[in-house]
Amino acid sequence: MAALTPFHIAIPVHNLAECRRFYRDILNCKEGRSSEHWVDFNLFGHQLVIHYKPKSQDQPLYANPVDGKEVPVPHYGVVLPWDTFETFSQSLKSKGVAFVIAPYIRFQGEVGEQATMFFLDPAGNALEFKAFKDMGQLFAK
Repeated sequence: MAALTPFHIAIPVHNLAECRRFYRDILNCKEGRSSEHWVDFNLFGHQLVIHYKPKSQDQPLYANPVDGKEVPVPHYGVVLPWDTFETFSQSLKSKGVAFVIAPYIRFQGEVGEQATMFFLDPAGNALEFKAFKDMGQLFAK
């Protein structure tokens, strides 16, 4: 299997300055190139770009049930090493991040057991970060 390469994702934000501070100061993403309308970030080795988009009508957050929790859709994030997840989740808690789903172990004792957490950025984009003690379970059925 070839080594993983970084993904690129571009997301809309209606307040570029507020979201820039969130990704830089709360998530500790290193800032890259930018313009008046977008900012690149290093999100755990992946390229995240926030792009200004005027705020549209507020749409309620949609969710699907997974393991007894309401998972926001759509969402994006990164699968982290177990220890990194633990450190990162503690950092978010200490910075007062409001979780949609607080860090917990999903599918405990089952195939695909994982640590997971969900929260929103200031523009309402849902993020999920997760970790597997056994990375071989990432695509297990």
